[in-house]
Amino acid sequence: MQSEEEQIKGRCCIVQKILLTSKQEEETQRHKIFRTRVNAFSGTYGINYGRIADNIPSPESVVTLLKAAKIKNIRIYDADQAVLKAFSGSGIEIIVGLGNENLKDISVGEDRAMNWIKANVDPYLPGTKIRGIAVGNEILGGTDLELWEVLLPAAKNVYSALERLGLAKLIEVSSPHSEAVFANSFPPSACVFREDVSQFMKPLLQFFSQIGSPFYINAYPFLAYKNDPEHIDLNYATFKSNRGIHDAKTNLHYDNMFDAMVDAAYAALEKAGFPKMDVIVSETGWASRGDENEAGANVKNAKIYNKNLRKRLLKKKGTPYRPKKPVKAYIFALFNENLKPGPTSERNFGLFKADGSIAYEIGFTGLVPSAASPSLHSFKSIGFGAGDWLITCAAALLLMF
Repeated sequence: MQSEEEQIKGRCCIVQKILLTSKQEEETQRHKIFRTRVNAFSGTYGINYGRIADNIPSPESVVTLLKAAKIKNIRIYDADQAVLKAFSGSGIEIIVGLGNENLKDISVGEDRAMNWIKANVDPYLPGTKIRGIAVGNEILGGTDLELWEVLLPAAKNVYSALERLGLAKLIEVSSPHSEAVFANSFPPSACVFREDVSQFMKPLLQFFSQIGSPFYINAYPFLAYKNDPEHIDLNYATFKSNRGIHDAKTNLHYDNMFDAMVDAAYAALEKAGFPKMDVIVSETGWASRGDENEAGANVKNAKIYNKNLRKRLLKKKGTPYRPKKPVKAYIFALFNENLKPGPTSERNFGLFKADGSIAYEIGFTGLVPSAASPSLHSFKSIGFGAGDWLITCAAALLLMF
């Protein structure tokens, strides 16, 4: 028979085993969460809904426009209350933006991130399909070095707050980057992150790898062509027939710059130690107007680029370097934005004009007729049914009032 001391020791061992098992189960559960990939982009063709303008349609009309265009994925650059309310029940999936101006505050502590999410995200769920939070925009490689330092803490605090609210499996945390994070990107296989950027980028990628987030890149063949029209083939930049380029290291051929930019990002990720991370294009587009020194900024090139890009994305094909991963991209932008600062091109990336009519024909229909789009009475002849008729007429009335 065991003594009282032996019985106490036995009970202590049992308690220790229970605590150890509980801790192991907790760690296993945590790793499962880290391995979960949140799919914030269910399609391949999305659009950026920028609103730096005083003359664009109401958010309610925008919902109608996007439904008629069959666009189910959008990005906005803030968490505007009117927009999030208007999209409730629409089924359209949204990535909201945590502005650069908020990063320092959010980086201070998880409670700050929690307050922001409770005010700007949680109240609109589940009616509004918020599927992602973009923490900052084009921070690394930019001019504000203080923001470089707070980006990762801010992203971690946002994710931790989502975890506590039980939303980490529903809402993706990410941060889009510009091409300025790369030291070089030609040929694609030679692409690497800038040395000064790398010390901030690698820890950020490590975190995103743990939580299953992709790498978002703003890829603009237009900007590359505008900056060097003498050495870049316009046909190569706009998906038209051309000789293309050959990457000697990978022995791959590229017939368009867009694919080359995506594969350059994959090459940089691979060199940084993240070969399995997905790349998604958070912005791409072509300006339909520009200043005299902005080569290629005209309606003709914008139409060619965006029409060919749309065809390419709807095929759901991969790139030469990642043939099994369908390319996904958000087009910039939904509207021309008349209040954007900078050169003329900045105010003329829209697929639609301020009145809701199409800027040029690439297969979409506007809220109101224009010289470039079919009139309202011809919708039925191009495949619109009675329901679409009612939606479009309702949109026209919304715009009028």
